[in-house]
Amino acid sequence: MLHSTSLRDTALPDTAAGRHNGTGQVLWLVRHGESTWNARGLAQGHDDQARLTSRGLRQARAVAIQLRDRPIRALYSSDLRRALQTAAPLASALGLTVTRDVRLRERCLGAAEGTATASIGPAVSGVGDGRVADPDARPDGGESLRDFYRRVAEFTDELTALRATEGADPAEDPGWAGDVAVVAHGGTLRMMSAYRRGVPVEQMTWEPLANACIVRSPTDWPPRSQENRREENR
Repeated sequence: MLHSTSLRDTALPDTAAGRHNGTGQVLWLVRHGESTWNARGLAQGHDDQARLTSRGLRQARAVAIQLRDRPIRALYSSDLRRALQTAAPLASALGLTVTRDVRLRERCLGAAEGTATASIGPAVSGVGDGRVADPDARPDGGESLRDFYRRVAEFTDELTALRATEGADPAEDPGWAGDVAVVAHGGTLRMMSAYRRGVPVEQMTWEPLANACIVRSPTDWPPRSQENRREENR
């Protein structure tokens, strides 16, 4: 059984790995397992010192067990260690190579990285009461939520174009016909889920997302064009 989430921005038609509607591709979004900095309550961002705890390593193996029978043909990951450690057992189970992409990194928190997560208030984070309060708030030396959204949207658009190009030949690109898994971070998965549904950054919720949770993202895109959604968040 998959770890569930309460992401209201994401319509989850199915949260069981053993089920499949038999149509289209499925995008599986996986948050990394528990890291040493998660356990200490520290903000991680782009800092790459943290590694998975023993619990996090067990969670990574559990993710692989849950998804190993899925028809996943492509596996992407943030290039940060905690995500790569989580992706490794899944890659081994599926016989795939992990494609690293820096755009899948967590939000850069600048000077706030390494500080207590609880000490970073809404004026700096831009998040309050479970929602995005100020998409342009920026930690010193860090990234605003709006810039973070744009970064993840760029990756999402490129992934969509690559995996769902009209007239693509599965014989030439075997990955085109299968599911796709992305292993990344809580913030990254929230951004991707919202963007895929056409939710602008100003209207995003920001609810808890457990370590090693798995989210089955909808396969259908919103009716609005990708370009229109990008323009709204510039």
